[in-house]
Amino acid sequence: MKTGLFRIFATALFIVSCSKDDINDDIKNDHNGVLLLQVDYLENSFEAGKELTFLDSTLTFTIEKEYDPPGDFGNIKLIYKELQETLFDGTIIWLGLGEMNFPSNLKPATQFDVVLTQDFVMPSAGFEDVFNPGNQTYDYEEVWQSVQNLVKVRAYLKSNPNSSVKLFLYTPSVGIGNPADWDWIIFVKN
Repeated sequence: MKTGLFRIFATALFIVSCSKDDINDDIKNDHNGVLLLQVDYLENSFEAGKELTFLDSTLTFTIEKEYDPPGDFGNIKLIYKELQETLFDGTIIWLGLGEMNFPSNLKPATQFDVVLTQDFVMPSAGFEDVFNPGNQTYDYEEVWQSVQNLVKVRAYLKSNPNSSVKLFLYTPSVGIGNPADWDWIIFVKN
């Protein structure tokens, strides 16, 4: 009798634990995320990144900017328009050096897994320049090449193939600004 009860209990526990794992996997894969990646302006090398997650979900992904040009001190803030959530906030200083205020604690490039294949993937919807202070033309493929081999980037592209990859050039030093201080910020939405 005890053995029969034990089997029933063990079977029920197994079913509950499997169902719980399935639910957790669905939650992990269904989160609304934006991957922020920082690429050095001069070297086009991937430096750091962060996955931003949001409770609310939306199919569209629009970035609006709030730009205060630097007379002496300026600021650039990028907002996930549909959710009214900040994606980026940084200062810009004339004849000085501003800094990124949000997000903080970016993970270094070494903490991102890369694929072991030699193929090159591109976003099918292309690139969108969300802020370019000098309105110059750039070859975004050169910037993209340093992040296209990241496992997270490919997973995001696969989960949302119709979304464009959004970029902006963050220039925290202007006037006689030093391009060695500048970075590309890339946003990929899942």
